[in-house]
Amino acid sequence: MKKRKLPVKAYKNPEFLNSSKARPIRILSEFSEPFYRFKEYEINSTIVFFGSARIKPKRTAKKELLILAEQYETDKTLENEEKLSAARLQLRLSKYYEDASKLSQLLTEWAIDKETKKQKYYICSGGGPGIMEAANRGAKTAGGKSIGLNISIPMEQEPNLYISEEFMFEFHYFFMRKYWFAYLAKALVIFPGGFGTLDELMEILTLIQTQKIQKPLPILVFGQDYWREIIDIEAMARWGTISKKDLDLLNFVNSPAEAFQILTDFLNKNYSNSK
Repeated sequence: MKKRKLPVKAYKNPEFLNSSKARPIRILSEFSEPFYRFKEYEINSTIVFFGSARIKPKRTAKKELLILAEQYETDKTLENEEKLSAARLQLRLSKYYEDASKLSQLLTEWAIDKETKKQKYYICSGGGPGIMEAANRGAKTAGGKSIGLNISIPMEQEPNLYISEEFMFEFHYFFMRKYWFAYLAKALVIFPGGFGTLDELMEILTLIQTQKIQKPLPILVFGQDYWREIIDIEAMARWGTISKKDLDLLNFVNSPAEAFQILTDFLNKNYSNSK
């Protein structure tokens, strides 16, 4: 008698696993797989860098500006003028790429024990280009490991080349990615960015304000010339929509040296005895 073909097991069935019915399984996977990978490598503490994916290294920004300047000289159209203006802003913003890379390098060098070579804190970024790339790049320059929590989106986001291979992650769900940003974080550094950076900053502020995050967690906002123009937190306090004490949640800084001093002082004071 001919045997019937066995049905595919549910956990091996791509059609089911990619359907809306299996969404809870996919969400759980994005919790469990990072959990056990971090546990395997004994990673308990991260310093998270947030910032724009669109900010370029200074060398790249300079090169693009020179090309567009030459193009404008030969064809002075409004379109080329606008491109040239945008390129000048990109060059100005490129300072933050260099600053993020330098700060990450300083922190990683400090985090590596000189005798055991073990790394106490790991730089963690969103895994993409721009400020995220700069953060991972600085850690690699220092000879350390770093984490990239990449997210699948239609544009901008491909894993950068500086993430440590074993700490490269790919998320589908933004909220699970945010969970892993927050769960291991011992400090946050917020560089200039757009909607995504604002979203990440505001969510962390909300979690601290509502005491869902109760661990000591400094938030350094890097680049006053950018952020003072973009957000006016003091106005929220004046209008009474936040408390004046909530203003203390943010520390504005303008240089890698300043940020490094604040972070290392804080981490030594609050986490020096933690594993």
